[in-house]
Amino acid sequence: MPGIYPAGRLDHDSEGLLVLTDDAGVAHRLTDPRHGKAKTYLVQVEGEPEPGQLAQLAAGVDLADGPTRPAQVRALPGPPAWLWPRDPPVRFRKTVPTSWLELTLREGRNRQVRRMTAAVGLPTLRLVRTAVERWQLGDLAPGHYRIADPAPPARRLGRGRAAPA
Repeated sequence: MPGIYPAGRLDHDSEGLLVLTDDAGVAHRLTDPRHGKAKTYLVQVEGEPEPGQLAQLAAGVDLADGPTRPAQVRALPGPPAWLWPRDPPVRFRKTVPTSWLELTLREGRNRQVRRMTAAVGLPTLRLVRTAVERWQLGDLAPGHYRIADPAPPARRLGRGRAAPA
């Protein structure tokens, strides 16, 4: 659609929040790694994470295209109650447990979350983006959208100063 810009993208195997905007500057500031804007994901991984693996993700991981920035990561007790079933379902193997992580990045390389979890021995099975900066997925169902109120100009992603009253 002309005049509408995606602020980032999701690969074919990923789900969740996609921010669309009519402000090319906002899209640029959300996606350019120099701005360090937070993107949060729910990640179902194969295996049970050990403290050392979580520490590696938090410190940053060496990938083929260079080291990643540090990330915020925490293990979750399971998927959140609001999460919809995946279609098709993630492969199930009786002998291999799965776990859930919440991971927040401040950069956005191609398939970065998947490559980071694989690098520490926890392959990603399901990936759901839940937030981009202040925009949250919340209870938004797959295939639906919400028109968000824009932030006041002085507060848009830290740009500019407030105008005098």
